[in-house]
Amino acid sequence: MSENPLKFVPQQGGATPPPVPAVQTYGLSRVYGQMTALSSLDLTVNRADLFGFIGSNGAGKTTTLRILATFLTPSSGRAEVLGHDVVREADRVRHLIGYMPDFFGVYKDMEVTEYLDFFGACYKIPANVRDKTVADVLELVGLSEKKGALIGALSRGMQQRLGLARVLIHDPQLLLLDEPASGLDPRARIEMMAILQELQRMGKTIIISSHILSELQTLCNRCAIIEKGRLIYCGPVQGVRNETQAGRVFRVRVVGENTRALDLLRARPEVVEADEEDGRLRVVVREDQAETGLLAETLVRGGTRVIEVREEELGLEEVFLRVTKGETQ
Repeated sequence: MSENPLKFVPQQGGATPPPVPAVQTYGLSRVYGQMTALSSLDLTVNRADLFGFIGSNGAGKTTTLRILATFLTPSSGRAEVLGHDVVREADRVRHLIGYMPDFFGVYKDMEVTEYLDFFGACYKIPANVRDKTVADVLELVGLSEKKGALIGALSRGMQQRLGLARVLIHDPQLLLLDEPASGLDPRARIEMMAILQELQRMGKTIIISSHILSELQTLCNRCAIIEKGRLIYCGPVQGVRNETQAGRVFRVRVVGENTRALDLLRARPEVVEADEEDGRLRVVVREDQAETGLLAETLVRGGTRVIEVREEELGLEEVFLRVTKGETQ
């Protein structure tokens, strides 16, 4: 693989430099006959982001990725990849990206190294360096031991890794991955996610669409939620959680009846909401006043014995259900 092209130089005084956009869309729309697949999408993905693109089937995720990959032209609006217009500078964009669709064909009668060498030649990688390039990408995706195997003999998970190796063969700066873990067993999904984290550490920018939101929650630093072609949210993963709840949520367990504990907690001005749920207390505290010690101290001083006070974070799946309506095209 070539040297990582993304180098961030700290500003004087140790200040963190502002993020540099890798992908920007401006009023991006795509219409198929009477159906609007994308409607005025304004999206920003920063360099070195591992960016989760979230939406139901038919929300417009694949259409967006295909426009960024230069396979579709927008009906209106525009998109830039690393400063290049995806329509006017399509050839330049294709050399900067690696696109992995949700379903891709492989030549099952070819050997793994033959397959990658073929695509290396397509990208005009010189013959005298292709062997090393193929070996490098196979090592990166954990397929070095399968270099002489027929593709048709590989498991689904290994074929997915080979697909990822193919899009890495020309060392792209931006990866567009449409459901890369689709159909994989749990172990293969975990291994795929580990590879993506390693690619981010190398400085790659990655946009990944997936239905497995629990994995995106821990994998991605930023995300976007799209529904019926419209952008609902774009920003840090934690930010979308904060927008969907009035404060921080705690789970509390006490000895004995919950009635006394609820009365004590509801009397606190910092507490937005306190209710019993499944034998435990669910307490919502204002964001600026949310401290575990505050709840425990209130209960202990009121004569209640506390077993547990634990902060609860909304999972990305629950957040998705809260901010979307389940509408499709």
